Amino acid sequence: MNMSTSPLQSANGTPLNTQRYGMVGCGMMGQEHLRNMALLPGIEVAAIFEPDAGMRARSQALAPGAQQLDSLEALLAWPGLDALVITSPNHCHAAQLQQIAQTRPLPVLMEKPACTNLAAVQALRPLALSYPAPVWTAMEYRYMPPIARLLDEVRSQAACGSAVMLSIREHRYPFLTKVGDWNRFARNTGGTLVEKCCHFFDLMRLVMQADPIRLYASGGQNHNHLDERYADGQPDILDNAFVVLDFPGGRRALLELCMFAEGSRYQEEISVVGPLGKLECKVPGPGRFWPGELLGAAPVAQLIVSPRQPAGPRLLEIPVDPLLLDAGDHNGSTFYQHQKFLAVLQGQQAVEVSLTDGLKAVVIGLAAEHSAQTGERIDLTRGDWALNW
Repeated sequence: MNMSTSPLQSANGTPLNTQRYGMVGCGMMGQEHLRNMALLPGIEVAAIFEPDAGMRARSQALAPGAQQLDSLEALLAWPGLDALVITSPNHCHAAQLQQIAQTRPLPVLMEKPACTNLAAVQALRPLALSYPAPVWTAMEYRYMPPIARLLDEVRSQAACGSAVMLSIREHRYPFLTKVGDWNRFARNTGGTLVEKCCHFFDLMRLVMQADPIRLYASGGQNHNHLDERYADGQPDILDNAFVVLDFPGGRRALLELCMFAEGSRYQEEISVVGPLGKLECKVPGPGRFWPGELLGAAPVAQLIVSPRQPAGPRLLEIPVDPLLLDAGDHNGSTFYQHQKFLAVLQGQQAVEVSLTDGLKAVVIGLAAEHSAQTGERIDLTRGDWALNW
């Protein structure tokens, strides 16, 4: 990935014809997509379906030329659309994608997770093979500049060799408030290890270049949302967990999640170790949460390369364009993801995160949720949890 590419250029620097997008849902994450798409001259947001009045007003302010529509059916009937972006609540994704496939199968960029339960995974697997247009699952973490640089180093194998051990730590703030507090219940999100962590299971598959073969998880709800009550009851989402995954060849990965650690200097810390050395990546959280009045400037992302021979860590700072930091909470990744999806629409590259990739990340997250609840070790090569497809 070329992280020096200007926000006013396409992925390879060539001019782009304008593509007209329709938005399916436009809440907090959808509005981050709008801010980033506004930085790309090749995109026009033509129509939006957002049922909540407050979110509709905010999205209209960000895309004043877009037509606000009252249903997905109306959006799919809107003339002249070139692509769709799905940023609705998690539990809506699968049914909406199926309706799009049956009605008007346009190219789609769909926010993670692709779905929230195993039945939906099974229903979407054939669609992943038969959908006649590109479907890109939005795994933003791949496209954060410091993580993209880490992935480049992993692919080259020059610094650490083939990855043997991978550790991902995310210490962050609790889940934010969403419309109707839909994200307080696992039946809507898939559970924290799906909603939050499918990103990380996707990164693990990418780094290891393989599917995991088993996992064990331990997690709980120790702090967050315990005093909240809704008509549907008390929130049931995990706020901390460890997940250990075994990969082929005696390799392994660890996820450490804590969602009541917003005082951390870095939000994500990733370590990859191989026979030649170690790579580390440290990524700060959203700048809007950094207490600059107390601590000064927000930290800059780092990549640390630590060879075994000759020993000696080398630290590189990986700054992110301030314009992109201001456009969202994901270290510029939403912009770079849209830049690449636009290149797909222009026939300049292939989809990099397929629907199948998205579905496998969901299965791993659901298996981790099940393991955390039951204490079972999950075999990811058999039965409903099998990933060998």
